[in-house]
Amino acid sequence: LHSVREEGGGGGLREAVAGLGIPTFLSGMARGLLGRDGDGVQLRHKRKEALQAADLVILAGVSCDFRLDYGQHIPRRAFYISVNRSEVDLVKNRTPDLAILGDPAGFLVELSARLRAALGKSRPAAWTEWMRSLGQTEQAREKGIDEEAARPTEKLNAVRLLREVEKVIDDGAYIVADGGDFVGSASYVLHPRGPLRWLDPGVFGTLGVGAGFALGVKVAHPQAEVWVIYGDGSVGYSLADFDTFVRHKVPVIAVVGTDAAWMQILRGQVEVFQTDVGCVLGYTDYHRVVEGFGAAGLVITRHEDIPAALAKAKELARSGQAVLVNCLLDKMDFRKNSMAM
Repeated sequence: LHSVREEGGGGGLREAVAGLGIPTFLSGMARGLLGRDGDGVQLRHKRKEALQAADLVILAGVSCDFRLDYGQHIPRRAFYISVNRSEVDLVKNRTPDLAILGDPAGFLVELSARLRAALGKSRPAAWTEWMRSLGQTEQAREKGIDEEAARPTEKLNAVRLLREVEKVIDDGAYIVADGGDFVGSASYVLHPRGPLRWLDPGVFGTLGVGAGFALGVKVAHPQAEVWVIYGDGSVGYSLADFDTFVRHKVPVIAVVGTDAAWMQILRGQVEVFQTDVGCVLGYTDYHRVVEGFGAAGLVITRHEDIPAALAKAKELARSGQAVLVNCLLDKMDFRKNSMAM
């Protein structure tokens, strides 16, 4: 499920998806549709493996693009249903067994209602076993993430940092993601609190959207806590917008994962071409830059300082100040198999 386009923030759609009881993966701006805990049906890890074991796959507002290996992640033996408003995306790269040109949200609401009328709340035993098996896979991956967060590092461990951020984000907060490798790691660890509370650069990775998205969200929802998760490459596109935040009194909290590299590019480039040309950045004092605009700047270099620094950032934002927290990270291989070239 890729996007939420329903009045009222997806309430009816959320109930419908949860009511279907089907294992559900959310991508793009659909992240958060099922709340922080996923309503018992959302999975966040090992999507490819789950698809390979499925006998029915529904793509709701999702096309068979590179994220699904142009349709190759869906096994040929599975019955494939595509629901999309776009005639092009409906059949892109893979012809579905059933193509439905229309609103994905409306389709899922109607499907849930008909299934409820036919089966009530009961589900076949095979469904229960299927969910149990996928749940075990999900737990195993979460354990692996916990192990990665515990790995000793000289500078900050990005996964450990993000685990701490996840603990302190308000229930009503909005998360704006603007980056590559660090944001990719964040998508594994941070759980959006509700529908339409996760905004990211989109499928093509159009970096630089962070400040604009944060400004728009905070103006539309002035009482909400707004977090921007930046990579140190992407922050360069909109760092000067802290001047805007200060002048217009827009108190957002930015967390910059500074590992001194365009890491998502560098990792694959070095592996394939044995050169890091164009990918090396510095451990820049981004926190001092925003202080020049009148915002509050914090820097974290030690794991033991993370909780206090995040608490300080929240306190400053509540007082009306825009804040940037510069987090100096070790280079890590958490997303080693995720290349972008």
